[in-house]
Amino acid sequence: MTENVPRIFRLIVPVSDLETATDFYSRLLGMPGRGVGGGRHYFDCGPVILALLDNKKPPNSDYIYFAVSDLEEIHARARELGCLSKESVHGASAAEMIVRPWRERSFYAFDPFGNGLCFVDETTVFTGR
Repeated sequence: MTENVPRIFRLIVPVSDLETATDFYSRLLGMPGRGVGGGRHYFDCGPVILALLDNKKPPNSDYIYFAVSDLEEIHARARELGCLSKESVHGASAAEMIVRPWRERSFYAFDPFGNGLCFVDETTVFTGR
């Protein structure tokens, strides 16, 4: 493998109210993150920074996927925040912690701005390998 492989280091999440978004993500992720100025708040999610950007653009068009060590804990926080998805995925409730057809145990949620979130048990992450 070559050493010059690009790597993703930051993912922007558009929000229309940075204070509300910071509170939501801090509670959901269980960490405060850090304000970095310029209408941004960063959360270190492994090697990738989840960057909230106050820019009033539409939500991301696809889900952001998080691998987590304690799916039950994150699910409880999502339920408390009232952000569990009301949709279905392959005919099953997206809000439930279940094993999906691709063998990942996961659930889906939405932030207050319409950005889709999926949380996956890190022991079941499917990478296609």
